[in-house]
Amino acid sequence: MQRANDKRVNDEYIQALLELVNNSPFPMHLPFRLVSIGQDEARVELDVEQKHLQPLGTVHGGIVATLIDTATYWAAFLVLPEDTGLVNVDLKLNYLRPVSEGSLIAEGRCLRAGRTISYAEAYVESGDGRLIAHGSSTLMALPGKGFDLGMAKFL
Repeated sequence: MQRANDKRVNDEYIQALLELVNNSPFPMHLPFRLVSIGQDEARVELDVEQKHLQPLGTVHGGIVATLIDTATYWAAFLVLPEDTGLVNVDLKLNYLRPVSEGSLIAEGRCLRAGRTISYAEAYVESGDGRLIAHGSSTLMALPGKGFDLGMAKFL
């Protein structure tokens, strides 16, 4: 597989991808933002709201899992051929500290990009830099399921 870091990624493609993701129903519902996507990395941010809290008053684990899922997916995405998407095979995470307010930042990085299977990890930190969770994801490539944004992914 030719990795994206063997080619130059089109900056306009990245901007269009960020707009597509951030204006999609699920990210808008929570809401969270895909702030950046690069070769082998991604950053996702969420401002904690009342609706993110479980009955004990801390952020629900599903919210944290969503941030890890999203950061790992997009960290692995740009190394794929143009017409290829991804799907999770598994998602593993450890919750390390509860949080009740502020912001959450997930930083993902792709550790191994393969022709069929990729492996990525993400850390979630609070806005003040406390480590909240760590997770990893195995992702399977889906040829023919890429995003058609009306422009080339690579230059």
